[in-house]
Amino acid sequence: MDDDTRYEAVRSRDGRFDGIFFFAVTTTGIYCRPSCPAVTPRRQHVRCFATAAAAQGAGFRACRRCRPDAVPGSAEWNVRADVVARAVRLIADGVIDREGVTGLAARLGYSTRQVQRQLTAELGAGPLALARAQRAHTARVLLQTTRLPVTEIAFAAGFASVRQFNDTIRAVYAATPSELRNAAPAARHRGAAAATYAAGIPLRLAHRGPYHSASVFDLLQRQAVPAVEEVTGRPGRRTYRRTLRLPYGTGIAAVHERLRAPRTGRGTRTGGWLEARLHLTDPRDLTTAVQRLRRLFDLDADPYAVDERLGADPRLAPLVAARPGLRSPGAVDPDEAAIRALVGPAAAGALVRRHGKALAAPDGTLTHLFPEPAVLAEAGPDGTLGALAAALADGTVRLDPGADRDAAHRALRALRGLDAATIAEIRVRALGDPDVAPPGTPAPDSWRPWRSYALDHLRVAGELEL
Repeated sequence: MDDDTRYEAVRSRDGRFDGIFFFAVTTTGIYCRPSCPAVTPRRQHVRCFATAAAAQGAGFRACRRCRPDAVPGSAEWNVRADVVARAVRLIADGVIDREGVTGLAARLGYSTRQVQRQLTAELGAGPLALARAQRAHTARVLLQTTRLPVTEIAFAAGFASVRQFNDTIRAVYAATPSELRNAAPAARHRGAAAATYAAGIPLRLAHRGPYHSASVFDLLQRQAVPAVEEVTGRPGRRTYRRTLRLPYGTGIAAVHERLRAPRTGRGTRTGGWLEARLHLTDPRDLTTAVQRLRRLFDLDADPYAVDERLGADPRLAPLVAARPGLRSPGAVDPDEAAIRALVGPAAAGALVRRHGKALAAPDGTLTHLFPEPAVLAEAGPDGTLGALAAALADGTVRLDPGADRDAAHRALRALRGLDAATIAEIRVRALGDPDVAPPGTPAPDSWRPWRSYALDHLRVAGELEL
């Protein structure tokens, strides 16, 4: 896309491009998502940016009407496997907040200067600027959905100091933290009775385009591991709950199947969100927990591109028409996903009972965390499970968001006992690869780069064994 094409998307308020690019208005100093319902500015007053961080770096503040910081991420970063895409996925997982730019570069196998140069050249912002934009969004969520003290929110969002936090909030939102908190609907309607941190953090997990929630929740219900996961309610109104192992603590997430989709001023649906709630033992884990839920539910996908490509295939066309917006679920913990792909739900439940760590505060049927690879490796299981657990524990196999997918594939193939179907499942679920060919099924090049979605269509339709 060139800027003239982007402007046409802005002029038509096309929600398909929310998160793909951002536009800023030079006369107001505000940047927006393409579907912003405000009056469309003149072409000469519009600048386009690849990321919110780039718009912020150019001195623009976030629109209070369309909240551009809350859009889905670009599906491009899941499709691509180069260093820029890997860096974006790691930054979204909170690596810079925990390990700094040096840690990010080490995970990617590049120097900090190379990472800075490549990200700035392509995204218009370096790693610190991208992390800063993410921190600002996390801070806004905490300010407007919890009653945590402002000082605690500053450090929970990843800021190094309260002063840095205050300066960033003013620059991004043109408001003080207190003003931002008081502008929240909860503050207006309930005053001091707004949600407390102990009640959990309510979230809207945004997606673009149609979202076939039934297939995702069917899969999660069918594969749920007792004590770690549960799905309750009737179809269409189910709730998925699970425990989370996070960098600073633990958490429990609840995500509701019922979709919410606002209407634009022109009466067309351009996306929506899944409602969720997070209970965290440490608020510093909010950014990481949200991104891992987004990967699990494949919320950054581009269903328009997927359905257009696969819908042109005679075999897949009726399946796509029957299930628009079908997603390819990922995982909140890639190591856990790999082990579960190998052993299956029943055996995974047995592993949790024998080796899972009990929560300090169980919540109903959710009582344990899935065992870490190091714990399983130390237990010394025989055969492929032991080899996989050991390889994950010592880093021989890396499946984190910044992992090189082809290198991980080669490392998995080197493990005795892993068949092609299991490796494909690991690549789809643990590595989030959207272009994995269904094993044993002809996969024409015309399905690229969405062969994983073709696999899911065939599975849901019963044409491949689940």
